[in-house]
Amino acid sequence: MSDPGSATNDCHLRTVADLYSGHHGWLYARLYRKLGNALDAADLAHDTFIRILASKVAVIEEPRAYLSCVAGGILVNWFQRKALERAYLQALALLPEPEAPSPERRLLVLETLHEIDAMLDTLPGPVKRAFLLSQISGLKYNDIAHQLGVSLITVKRYMKQAFLHCLMLVD
Repeated sequence: MSDPGSATNDCHLRTVADLYSGHHGWLYARLYRKLGNALDAADLAHDTFIRILASKVAVIEEPRAYLSCVAGGILVNWFQRKALERAYLQALALLPEPEAPSPERRLLVLETLHEIDAMLDTLPGPVKRAFLLSQISGLKYNDIAHQLGVSLITVKRYMKQAFLHCLMLVD
């Protein structure tokens, strides 16, 4: 007796393989135009197909629209990561030479920053914003409530949600 899930997986793999063979070149060219860098465009095109493969989507009605949407999300994350890296490197440039971390330490810090950023990206927008205003900007909860236009109790709820989320992901 054959496994019904196996047929679904085979169908999904064929769908992604057809999508890849029919549209990879188009997606790569589109990303290359946006980035102006062949290696980054190739990496992001690859990441797009990996995400689609992991999604288990069975039918794709509009392949290029779907690819644009998935690649767009990956591109936004990529730009955020690059901005984070630039901010870190700018902060390092302000340090006196003896205090600057080694290249190995810089890489570890950048990897950690990427992990934290990815963890925070899974939070709802207002929760993430409240958390960053508190932890990065050092604002008090009352100031955060005023800036976000919410009540103090809502800020406390947001912070609790963010801290619990971080704890769950760390364990």
